[in-house]
Amino acid sequence: MPVPGRARAPLASRGGALHPGAWWLWALGLATAASRTTNPLLLCLLVGVAGYVVAARRTDAPWARSYAAFLKLGLLVLGIRLVFAVVLGSPIPGTHTLFTLPEVPLPEWARGVRIGGRVTAEGLVFALYDGLKLATLLVCVGAANALANPARLLKSLPGALYEAGVAIVVAMTFAPNLVADVARLRAARRLRGRPDRGAKALLLVGLPVLEGALERSVALAAAMDARGYGRTAQVPP
Repeated sequence: MPVPGRARAPLASRGGALHPGAWWLWALGLATAASRTTNPLLLCLLVGVAGYVVAARRTDAPWARSYAAFLKLGLLVLGIRLVFAVVLGSPIPGTHTLFTLPEVPLPEWARGVRIGGRVTAEGLVFALYDGLKLATLLVCVGAANALANPARLLKSLPGALYEAGVAIVVAMTFAPNLVADVARLRAARRLRGRPDRGAKALLLVGLPVLEGALERSVALAAAMDARGYGRTAQVPP
């Protein structure tokens, strides 16, 4: 029964009512804007816009949960970029030294590469801006994965692009399927009274996820082969 005082959002206002191609065009537009700037304010605004639209328009489908995974992946990429800038140096030399790490001597053939040494504020800022741009691109792709229905996107393609469309849709659903598997395994561990957070839990969840991905790939390949996918035939234009 509906709860008094609360109105359900109409179906037309949800993400599933809009054409999936429109969501991908919107996300690619955001990604194009992110690739043209290193301004952290603009990049954070793009991430905020993508997050707001996903929160307002996503459905309860399995692929709708992939946005959070892409957001965490973007933060991980940003952190790795900063670590690389500290350990391996930055192309921006800078003049304001923050600290100096012990430098590892390298052979002559590795000239131009260093490990350790001087870490400058300019180099860290450059790495921060560069990593934030890449993280924003990942967030835009995650927003498209969370809002676009892969099956509807495949049905809307013309017949001449069907085989290429199948490959693209399979690639698009890879990340959402992994997110769904991780959520299912973590819920199963919680029901058994086992921890679902931390490095040990991540390893125990990661192996079944990898096994499930391999089994799903083999089953998909067998199903596509049984349906004659990829075989040549005389088809009129």
